[in-house]
Amino acid sequence: MGSVKDLQVIHPPEDTATGIGRFLFSNRYSVFDWGEMPDQIPYKGESIAILGAYFFEKLNELGIRNHYLGMVEDGIRKSYTELQRPSNIMEIQLLRVIKPFQNGGIYDYSVFKNLKGNFLIPLEVIYRNSLPKGSSVFRRLRTGELSLKELGLKEMPEPGQRLTEPVLDLSTKLEITDRYLTWDEAKDIANLSEREMFEIRSIVMRINRLITEEYKRIGLTNEDGKIELGFTPDRELMVVDVLGTLDECRFTYRGIPVSKEIARIYYRKTSWYKDIEGAKMLDRQNWKSLVKKSPEPLPPRLRELISLIYRACTNEVTGREWFKNVPPLKELLEETMDYL
Repeated sequence: MGSVKDLQVIHPPEDTATGIGRFLFSNRYSVFDWGEMPDQIPYKGESIAILGAYFFEKLNELGIRNHYLGMVEDGIRKSYTELQRPSNIMEIQLLRVIKPFQNGGIYDYSVFKNLKGNFLIPLEVIYRNSLPKGSSVFRRLRTGELSLKELGLKEMPEPGQRLTEPVLDLSTKLEITDRYLTWDEAKDIANLSEREMFEIRSIVMRINRLITEEYKRIGLTNEDGKIELGFTPDRELMVVDVLGTLDECRFTYRGIPVSKEIARIYYRKTSWYKDIEGAKMLDRQNWKSLVKKSPEPLPPRLRELISLIYRACTNEVTGREWFKNVPPLKELLEETMDYL
């Protein structure tokens, strides 16, 4: 499935019918599109799975269609509220994943012109409520890939700047390296109608508000996050993958990052990261083969702190003590400052 979770297929999707699968959330983590890192974050899998289930059931309350079917405990599918203990297994509806044809680094999306429904939309939609330090927006503004007009701004923003209105951004989903797109480019490659584009914007904005409100309750700021969607067999939009977790979103507490951004900030100070940036400038498609160094494991205490932050966040957002003997989130975040 990927670098941080695995997929168990129970019934594969067909041309006109969804399948059934299970996400198995692991303790692995990934930064900078590198793939699996050399160490793991204890309890991360259960923390992400529980938090994801919590937000999917909130979507159900709001009437937003999604692929979530329930959590699995002792081999049995249950509602999130029926779980007796943390689980890292989520059962979902499966859509077809149809990849664009690749020829010499050029992607051909013509296959999507003839698809009606029951497939993953090959896009990631990113909402941005602010522009925290480290956001890709600053690099793209410097290189001219993105304009101030597209952001609705008149002058160059500063790191940490809050946006008056959320901005929606788009990138590819099924390419070797994610590539940012304009809305017109996204509409074309995924063969979306104007109505569908409007509905995608509306769904993502509603989800952004939900996540913002839920994290505000525990004193955190929702900076940005990503949403993935697909079409049901009847070509109705459906939210897929996972949402609202520390892997899909970027949160802060008084400017302190509360997500895997902690690991990103740590690794940005290493020579390995400098090699990655240089390799991507030389070859966006095959950059990994140009990186000669491998990342070192996280310092043991920082790894433990990140693990505790995942668990504390799940406890506090859901209002249930899934993980015992976990210090308050704000106390943990203060200690991480020594590493950042």
